Amino acid sequence: MVPYIRTVQYYETDMMGVTHHANYIRWMEEARVDFMVQLGFPYTRMEAEGVSSPVIAVSCEYKKPCTFGDEITITVAVESFSNVRLAIAYEMRKQTGELVCIARSEHTFLNREGRIVSIKRTLPEFCKAVEKAMGEKDG
Repeated sequence: MVPYIRTVQYYETDMMGVTHHANYIRWMEEARVDFMVQLGFPYTRMEAEGVSSPVIAVSCEYKKPCTFGDEITITVAVESFSNVRLAIAYEMRKQTGELVCIARSEHTFLNREGRIVSIKRTLPEFCKAVEKAMGEKDG
């Protein structure tokens, strides 16, 4: 998978010139949406199939600050995957290679009625794509 690259915008910084912590979670979502496109299963396709994938947990460990103009490379990897949960790991680095944040999000799968679904039964193509991405990470 190709990492997601993002440039820190001025409006994302605080009065100290440092990126506000809430923006990292937004960047995780941007990178995750890009990851889904690369899987060949964008969220629009998943939702057209009647499945949503809400965030049920998120965590960030901030290592170094980012400032306006920094180019941040976000690597996304599947940490774990089961029939009802998907955990994604994120690593954010500056162009220099300096680690700025490690993060994680966890998701479940719901049908249109808001009930948890068996993703392996409901969207087997999605499961194959995720498992392939996991294999590429390991190989």
